[in-house]
Amino acid sequence: MSTRVNHHKATPALTKALSDLSMAMAKTSLEPALKHLIDIRVSQLNGCTFCLDMHSKEAKIAGERELRLYHLAAWRESPLFSAREKAALEFAEALTHITPEGISDELYRRVAEHYSDVELSELNFAIVAINAWNRLGITSRMEPGALDAAYGLNKANLE
Repeated sequence: MSTRVNHHKATPALTKALSDLSMAMAKTSLEPALKHLIDIRVSQLNGCTFCLDMHSKEAKIAGERELRLYHLAAWRESPLFSAREKAALEFAEALTHITPEGISDELYRRVAEHYSDVELSELNFAIVAINAWNRLGITSRMEPGALDAAYGLNKANLE
């Protein structure tokens, strides 16, 4: 197999711009726990093992209950997620697997019941950001855990 592109080396300014977006997301009004759930669920849907690994570890370090992480793939049926979290997860799935019809008015209304316009915009950017990182990770086939030491993710004690 040939070596894949390293986006950090090939296009550092673009990678930094996306990184800046991710850093700005940490300063929004969205609850950190919700952001972790979105990052993990979207990474599951996209099949980005690097991001799934990273964000699961981040969530655990931040205090997320492991059982909720185990239930995330079946969030619709799980009693462990609030109506607000379920609305965000449904929105994340719809934006990740967007159909030719786009986001229905019905889904938009359901999400808007739980989020202000600012929060909805922040939620949208959070979903856009993780989808972008997933696509870069999938293209480059980044190795899960490769940056654990640099990001302090070893303390998650997940192997």
